[in-house]
Amino acid sequence: MAEPDLQGIHDFLVEIAMQAGEMITSAHPSTSTTDTKKNSSDLVTETDQAVENMVSSALKSRYPSYSFLGEETYHPGLHLTAAPTFVCDPIDGTTNFVHGHPYISISLAFVHDLRPLVGVVFNPFTAQIYHAIKGRGAYLTSTSLGKDDPAKMRQLPLRNPPEPLRGLDEALVAVEWGNERSGKNWDVKVGTFAALAGAPEGGGAMVHSLRSLGSAALNLCGVATGGLDAYWEGGCWAWDVAAGWVILEEAGGMMVGGNKGEWDPTVDGRRYLAVRGTHGGEQEQKKFVQEFWDCVKGTLEYKV
Repeated sequence: MAEPDLQGIHDFLVEIAMQAGEMITSAHPSTSTTDTKKNSSDLVTETDQAVENMVSSALKSRYPSYSFLGEETYHPGLHLTAAPTFVCDPIDGTTNFVHGHPYISISLAFVHDLRPLVGVVFNPFTAQIYHAIKGRGAYLTSTSLGKDDPAKMRQLPLRNPPEPLRGLDEALVAVEWGNERSGKNWDVKVGTFAALAGAPEGGGAMVHSLRSLGSAALNLCGVATGGLDAYWEGGCWAWDVAAGWVILEEAGGMMVGGNKGEWDPTVDGRRYLAVRGTHGGEQEQKKFVQEFWDCVKGTLEYKV
């Protein structure tokens, strides 16, 4: 098989993301017309399914020999392999979507040999596209669904050089509640949230604040821009993180596992800690990671 044309793949994913954006912004979901999957916090809409169908059809037509992994067509036992694979979350942030909160994205990635090589994350409500190709940098393009406004592209991180990572007590950290609201992983999350946010006299790190934005892909892009210092996650899937992963790394960020000692995470490992780029480089990032892992109260365990 010939080497993938990463630039061509990137450009086609951007084109598809724009088409998906038009579908998403023209939809009118509501909490009363939304279906659930696992429980009442795990939502799916007709738009999720329609967007994924459009994306998969377009990609299979252009790249018939490549595999496809999407959230809405996933079934237990289906795994990401080393084959060239497109990975799609048609609407990352469905809960926000049905409530009319405009913090959602379509997340599209190209993964080969289990490594994310191309990532495109598009929020159609803010008309912002985060995009990257492995080895070629990460960018934020502010555009318009209309054709009148010229696109404005900025390289990530937005602050260059980025500020030092001074420690958790000066950090803005993204976390998510997820849709599993009981059990061991839930206890680990709640305990970790308390350890991150709590005051020093109670043993807490007292981060500047925690943010729960409702979209894993956009959280990763927020770390890539430098606006968030870190994002800790357990329970999400490859389609939530694959695109944001390459965007993060191309912006100088680091991805490790959500549990202590997991320096080499896998895309489908379901436990992640993303740390932004810093002028101090990898040594400074690793010091921050170690401090963060000290706040993780237990071990996250998810079926892959």
